[in-house]
Amino acid sequence: MNLPTELLRTFVTIADLGSFTRAGDKLGRSQPAISLQIKRLESLLQVRLYDRTSRDMVLSSGGKQLVGFARKILALNDEAVVKLLQPGVQGSVHLGIPNEFAASRLFPAVLMRFAQAYPDVQIKVTCDLSVNLINRMKHDEFDLVLALHDGNETDYYNENWQEEIVWVCGPDTNVSSRDPLPLIAAPEGCFYRKHMIETLDASQRKWHIVYTSQNYGGIRAGVMAGLGVTALARNTVGEDMIIMGSAERMRRLPQVELGMHYDSVKASTASRKLAEYIGLHYGGSN
Repeated sequence: MNLPTELLRTFVTIADLGSFTRAGDKLGRSQPAISLQIKRLESLLQVRLYDRTSRDMVLSSGGKQLVGFARKILALNDEAVVKLLQPGVQGSVHLGIPNEFAASRLFPAVLMRFAQAYPDVQIKVTCDLSVNLINRMKHDEFDLVLALHDGNETDYYNENWQEEIVWVCGPDTNVSSRDPLPLIAAPEGCFYRKHMIETLDASQRKWHIVYTSQNYGGIRAGVMAGLGVTALARNTVGEDMIIMGSAERMRRLPQVELGMHYDSVKASTASRKLAEYIGLHYGGSN
């Protein structure tokens, strides 16, 4: 039996986005077409892939087993296509990304695979707060920028996907019960800081900032030392951090967008290829 990659791509996209409708929008297919593809895949494997008794799209036990294999199959397929159909891409790309994404496990793995597929492209990575990255992009300091925002940015705004923001703490899980709530945050202009404060104010919960750092390493150190709580995109939360929720009286934080910014007119082939690769391998995993 051969598993069609188009069915696997649809399956993984639904798993990542949590919705047939959103997956259809991303893949350019109708919801009935998406549903039919999943039924075909289930028929081939003779296993149910989603728990349809839930209001949310939840992977079944069989679906959880398949999703890891599907990601590997698609990654190899895409790298083969890139390698054989797009050879000879050269140049350099100056990429700007938020601090915490550079320190995550997922994003560096994407860059590593891109480097393997395009060995003649040099990537220079600069980390900063999202607001600073966008401003620097406007002054032509970067070829490509990934930055968090609320959807109001328009300059060189080419693609975006949703990032779930969660409360996190270190081993001291009692830190969330302190009054006022101690916060660890980046300086003014940080979207995590903004949403933490707005969410706490809306719930009339007292807070105070006890530790400020502009880089992820400093924020992580403060969290792990038990100085306070912070907020991060779920994809960037370290394995040694604890995600908090209603059990710790932490009100849900709003989602934000991670936008990809580059000048589609002036962008080099190398920059375009990196943007496409990130959109395919990272954007689809959120």
